[in-house]
Amino acid sequence: MLSITLLGQVRHYAAQQQLSDSFREQLAEGIAPVTEGDVNDVLLADGAPVAILDIPSIGVHEVVVEGTDSEVTQLGPGHRRDTVLPGQAGISVIMGRAAAYGGPFGRIQQLDPGETFTVITGQGEHEYEVIGLRFAGDPAPPALQAGDARIVLVSARGLPYLPVATVRVDAELVSDAQPTGLRQTRFATLDPAEKEMQGDASMLWALVFALQFLIVVEVAAVWSYRRIGPTRTWIVFVPLALVACLWVAGEISRLLPNLM
Repeated sequence: MLSITLLGQVRHYAAQQQLSDSFREQLAEGIAPVTEGDVNDVLLADGAPVAILDIPSIGVHEVVVEGTDSEVTQLGPGHRRDTVLPGQAGISVIMGRAAAYGGPFGRIQQLDPGETFTVITGQGEHEYEVIGLRFAGDPAPPALQAGDARIVLVSARGLPYLPVATVRVDAELVSDAQPTGLRQTRFATLDPAEKEMQGDASMLWALVFALQFLIVVEVAAVWSYRRIGPTRTWIVFVPLALVACLWVAGEISRLLPNLM
């Protein structure tokens, strides 16, 4: 739990600083992504910065990254690959954690209809107006008219670190809609780990290796304690044990819901 609470907040803060520097540099150079590919038409890597989201009323100032699996959302809110980027005609979906790793979307349920916020992308600054809050089973807003744009902010609801369902905030673009960039990913081809409330078991083998490493460290520490003594054992194996525990915790966190 320590790895996703205290250490998770530190990781999120450090990642946001690095992402902010990188994205602002891209904006200055005019190479920020406007499609699913970068300036060289290479598919954007998971975790690549694509936007800056500002919601002053709830204290959100976050760099949005590409991808929404449980590892990517540790860095910040994630843009779902099968949807358009914010500001473009169509529906854009941004998914963020409610508690762990900074919990950037922990307060989106406090947004009221009529409130506004902005998103900066490679196509400029875009202003949105909240039109409503909905939970699982609630009807979706009316279908968009041609050329209109909407953003959906998605997070988890329930007790902190114990999500039970999702919450969505719908907002309509009130500034000019921008041209839609090319998208390779479609909902039918979206990795299941990228969908809401999903964990990522694709790296389960890494957890096995992490557990094996932890066991080896423990066995070696016991042997060292008996043969070399407690002082040298503590000096050598406490850092190794800490690294092993953090590795295991990090791999376990990938299996947990991406909105937690």
